[in-house]
Amino acid sequence: MELWEVVLLWGAVLGYVLGGATAITGVVLKRLPERSVLALLALGLALHTASLAVRWVRLGNGPYLTMFEILSSNIWSFMLVFLIVYWRYPVVRPASAIVMPVIFTMMGWMKLSDNHPGHLPSQYDTTWLFIHIGFAKLFSGMLLVAVGLAGIILLRHLQPARERFARLPVSDSLAELAYRFMAVALIFHSLMLVAGAIWAQDAWGRYWGWDPLETWSFITWLLLAFALHLRVTLKPSPQTSAVLVVGVFVLAFLTFFGVPFVSVSPHKGMM
Repeated sequence: MELWEVVLLWGAVLGYVLGGATAITGVVLKRLPERSVLALLALGLALHTASLAVRWVRLGNGPYLTMFEILSSNIWSFMLVFLIVYWRYPVVRPASAIVMPVIFTMMGWMKLSDNHPGHLPSQYDTTWLFIHIGFAKLFSGMLLVAVGLAGIILLRHLQPARERFARLPVSDSLAELAYRFMAVALIFHSLMLVAGAIWAQDAWGRYWGWDPLETWSFITWLLLAFALHLRVTLKPSPQTSAVLVVGVFVLAFLTFFGVPFVSVSPHKGMM
């Protein structure tokens, strides 16, 4: 990695850590400095954007080949989506105490990953890949926001956290908002699958091959659709709804950050 890329990335990590720690401390002390958190996280995002741009220019390809690049770009997209929602929806702001530990975990994983560049297969040279990846990142970001709200629902019934979230809307309202983000996530996930199928047709001459990543992505889509259907038809309790949200997120996380790196050929035909 070039010096400027390293400096910018560490600056981004510092901004995220300071903003996240401030958010978590604010929730615990029941005095969340919302503007300070927003400013620190926005600073981290700006530095992270510059770091990704430097790497992209240096290597000539986007951050989607190695585990290091995938983690870095997904941290960036998670923060972008969450910051927009944090800015527009004040009720979501306390959820930073749940969202930021997820980001911290991914940052630690990223720093332990090999940062050397990967090989660029010819199949990656298509606009449909960028569209496919873009929808995937929007899906993941919306799902992360829903998990933040679900975390509040589950934690507020524990004695230590009950007073911290007492001023927030009732759990029914939070569950309804979480499932609105889930519905948007389903739209982006559906578009991701369609764009991925078009990319697969261009790359390998088939729209769908039931390879490990395609299969688990479809299973994730089914579970997400099932959770939304259950919410509309049976109207489960906020706690049950929150557990479903967390379950969908865990499956999606394992699919997109696990399957490609434990399967010898996550996509059939991929080099």
